[in-house]
Amino acid sequence: MSLGTTYSHGHHESVLRSHSWRTTQNSAGYLLRYLKPTMHILDIGCGPGTITADFARLVPQGKVTGIDYGTSGVLDNARKYAAEQGITNVHFQNGDICNLEDIPDDTYDVVHCHQVLQHVRDPAQALREMKRVAKPGGLVAAREADSKAFSWFPESDTMDEFMELYQKVARANHTEPDAGRRLVSWALAAGFKRGDVDATAGTWCYSTPEERAWWSDMWAERIVHSTFATQAVEKGLATEQKLERLAQHWREWGEKEDGWYALLHGEIVCRA
Repeated sequence: MSLGTTYSHGHHESVLRSHSWRTTQNSAGYLLRYLKPTMHILDIGCGPGTITADFARLVPQGKVTGIDYGTSGVLDNARKYAAEQGITNVHFQNGDICNLEDIPDDTYDVVHCHQVLQHVRDPAQALREMKRVAKPGGLVAAREADSKAFSWFPESDTMDEFMELYQKVARANHTEPDAGRRLVSWALAAGFKRGDVDATAGTWCYSTPEERAWWSDMWAERIVHSTFATQAVEKGLATEQKLERLAQHWREWGEKEDGWYALLHGEIVCRA
């Protein structure tokens, strides 16, 4: 069975650079109060493994498995990172949320994904699979961006144009860029009872000169070099010239002293 994913961002270096910034503190803080030192955790869509390794630190008597369907180099980098950190209770393997068939029922205390369901064509079915491999009474956790709720300053027609393109590419792939607000609905469709779903929201914010430079440079590269760029052109949603113009606008935004960018995320913790 395959649920079907079309990852709009791909695994270009600029994308992995963004993923490598993520930690449990800035990307899974909503989940930390539930964790216990002996837990076994499945981290789906682990990418470079920074969140995965953090989980392993928090469950020293437990184990963490990170899975990703990207190139072998992605997992090699995750293994290297964990080794450099001296973390031994973590394992990485190929796989993704659309292919959990090799994992037995009732295996993990916590099944987690971050920014994955927004790239899945049937997120409710993905959550059903996550629930299946969670132990009875275990936790299924997800955090997803909600692009329609992103905010920035200075406001500009060009940044609006970028966001419109971002949403069009995602929807052309039959995926949902405004996933955060839909998490509770998807969880209910997956069979969780409302009383077993804790829903919260979290944010990222980029405002300091260093934050703006990092965020703007990363997006300027992604717009012209990542899978997002390829798909935008191939689907007839943008020309290369338009992408270059949007990338330049991102660089200019990064130099604005009053520049500010905030991203809203929906978060759920569901009891299986």
